[in-house]
Amino acid sequence: MIISFRRLFLILGILCAILIGLQAQRTVIKGSVFDSKTKEPLPFASILFLGSTTGTTSDYDGRYTIETSKKYQQLEARYVGYKPKVIEVQYGKTQDIHFALESNNSILKEVVVKSGKQKYSKKNNPAVEIIEKVIANKQKNRKANFDYYQYEKYQKLEFALSNISEGFRNKKIFKNFQFVFDNLDSSKMNGKPLLPVYLKENVSDVYYRKDPRSTKEIMKGERFVNFSEFINDESLAEYFQYLYQDIDIYESNVPLFGNLFLSPIANMAPTFYRFYLMDTVYIDGDSCFQISFYPRTRTDYLFQGDLFITKNESYAVREVRMTVNKEINLNWVKELAIRQRFIKADTLGYILDKDEIMADFGVFNAKMGIFGQRNVSYKNFVFNQPRSEEDYGGPALVELDQANNENDSFWNELRHDTLTKSEAGVYMAMDSLQKVPSFRTFMDIATILLAGYKVAGPVEIGPVNTFYSFNPVEGFRMRLGARTTPAFSTKMLFESYGAYGFKDHKFKYFLGGTFSLAPDRISVFPVREFRVKYQKDTKIPGQELQFIQEDNFLLSFKRGENDKWLYNETFDLQYIQEFKNHTSFSIEAKRLTQQPAGSLFFSHVKYGDALNAVEQIQTMELAATLRWAPHEQFFQGKLYRTPLPNKHPIFTLRYNLGLKDVLGGEYAYHNLSFNFSKRILFPQFGFADATLEGGKVFGKVPFPLLFIHRANQTYSYQVQSYNLMNFLEFVSDQFISFNYNHYLGGFLFNRVPLLKKLKWREVFSVKLLYGGIRDENNPDFDPTLFKLPTTVDGIPITYSLEEKPYVEASIGIYNIFKLVRLDYVRRLNYLDHPGVSKSGIRARIRFEF
Repeated sequence: MIISFRRLFLILGILCAILIGLQAQRTVIKGSVFDSKTKEPLPFASILFLGSTTGTTSDYDGRYTIETSKKYQQLEARYVGYKPKVIEVQYGKTQDIHFALESNNSILKEVVVKSGKQKYSKKNNPAVEIIEKVIANKQKNRKANFDYYQYEKYQKLEFALSNISEGFRNKKIFKNFQFVFDNLDSSKMNGKPLLPVYLKENVSDVYYRKDPRSTKEIMKGERFVNFSEFINDESLAEYFQYLYQDIDIYESNVPLFGNLFLSPIANMAPTFYRFYLMDTVYIDGDSCFQISFYPRTRTDYLFQGDLFITKNESYAVREVRMTVNKEINLNWVKELAIRQRFIKADTLGYILDKDEIMADFGVFNAKMGIFGQRNVSYKNFVFNQPRSEEDYGGPALVELDQANNENDSFWNELRHDTLTKSEAGVYMAMDSLQKVPSFRTFMDIATILLAGYKVAGPVEIGPVNTFYSFNPVEGFRMRLGARTTPAFSTKMLFESYGAYGFKDHKFKYFLGGTFSLAPDRISVFPVREFRVKYQKDTKIPGQELQFIQEDNFLLSFKRGENDKWLYNETFDLQYIQEFKNHTSFSIEAKRLTQQPAGSLFFSHVKYGDALNAVEQIQTMELAATLRWAPHEQFFQGKLYRTPLPNKHPIFTLRYNLGLKDVLGGEYAYHNLSFNFSKRILFPQFGFADATLEGGKVFGKVPFPLLFIHRANQTYSYQVQSYNLMNFLEFVSDQFISFNYNHYLGGFLFNRVPLLKKLKWREVFSVKLLYGGIRDENNPDFDPTLFKLPTTVDGIPITYSLEEKPYVEASIGIYNIFKLVRLDYVRRLNYLDHPGVSKSGIRARIRFEF
């Protein structure tokens, strides 16, 4: 996911660089909340400025931090079962305030709870008994229990720069950006200063039918801050939506920031959580049990907070307020607050009415960071009234033609909540900011550093990490490339590069064009595009890379011998069409000429025992690819997409037809392959990415047209490659493979004190490849086929898999410095092959929460 995060930082990092800080004084308060007699800390206590909604909560150890620029005079601490306490504060100063709360005798007599550190028991615990009844009644309380329902949904997604320092504003470089401070605000979560930089709103109608199950959302209006000149707006919104997915408390597992948390009312919740019955409260006339819950192990992916459960026979969740423990192995999230409110829905239970999640992101607590907030509200409910069939069929999301063109009066009428002054001004402020020359210059520099391209009007030059590389065949390689931008055309994209090798003294080049036939601009999902390209360049047989160029400078460093290459000349025509249900197909015609390079030779026996050298082979292919990726999410780049993993599978089926005597094609064959990949979720035990692949070549062909299995001789860990297999080491005309990567997420390390502080996480993988070459494609049985490559001494270096599969495994640590993954990789068989590494350390940059 590193590519998507680079794009994200391109916006958020640069916006950080233009901030100047608050001009007003700040009141900063740090302290703790504890029992006045036992001195035990009181976790999850409420602290807020008296007469305001600006507040925070104490952590597991009773500590808190809160700040504001407003002139509040008193700070109040509240904890269920204790008397509230108010203390005077001094405006504009940093101060320590500690609350010693006195027990309130009105607390329920059957509960004696002071903190999570006291002895806990599930037996005869009224809170656990209530939670078990909530679990038993979950099915009937879920909204999916209705035969039909519909409602209007309003969503607001906001990102802001938080905790802006005063010293930062005095830098001269920022003097042209003073106007952005007209939108300063304060966080409702912790009172820190906020400057909104991104806002997205949408309003839609949702229709649900139970049988056959169908949910359809019709988008009536959408509005967001536009950064289209610098980044794909739709993908930015998609990525933010991925971070803030819908939270369903009734689901056992809750996805959040790419991780999986166990719900406090999951079937296994009493095993992983501590529950305490705190009080009886009224919420809009409903009498509710208030139950506090905490993780048994602070570092597990669990929540902590309060559940409010109705005291009637339904035992439904009326409200939930929760966060995560600060010791959890979660990157970049400094504070988190989640609140959901449910209302009585007809006679069948309760339904979600308001949903709010707030998070403060950053590296250090006292430094600037990013504040994100997602608010969703629902109204105009209608239950068990069926609609016409067309309201349930078709795509799950439909956007009306005028959805992005609605004016202010539309939003004033349909917006569920009034925007604050700072929120209302963010659209104009960010639009004005992008017109400031010095900001555009800074964005230009940042684009070079982070995205690798230098924008020059209607074209951009790059990527810069390919300008220089080296390899045994070309020696020192220089390359210069460029592509057009939307300023040139929103329907056409042209790209090209030229390269030269100072050892082989050959020029290489590429010309390509993409033409959109869809109503929207190029690359916008769902695409309908025609692509044409001509390329003459080098290639390593068996190296397949995603999202990065093969001549990336960092990939120049390789282990072992690496001098068997190809000079490829490719002419390719391709048509691609995607559908909104994430089914897609492509049709392709490709003419490919392959010429051996370096120490690679094409040769076969022509007469007697004499070898005949072949300068090149030429193929003409027609290909069709069918792909189905239900509920796929991705971050869209200009030329490729970075997937955002979820639990849904991806299927790909590909067929290639080799045409003989057509446009120079020398071979007739059929090539059929498939790929199935899926993320498997293991609650509290991490997740695994599994891939099953297979393929078969029908027909008699030389080894360059067989499956040359993906190898890796670099020192980076490549997830989809065999990291201790040499290039060109194995070829097959039929194979099946299985790749399994399991990320434990710190499940073991979190129980070791030192490793818990480092927040390292465990990973292991197993990769198996089974296949072979049939007699008709094996040069040992047919001397007219190309001999498999050997060393200069005639020692074989390319093999067919025998009766046993190729196997390699690895164990590793990721999240080192929150970025690095290190694996110890071990090759388990075929160890007698020349030049192989039996084991090795491989590294990878892995950015995640």
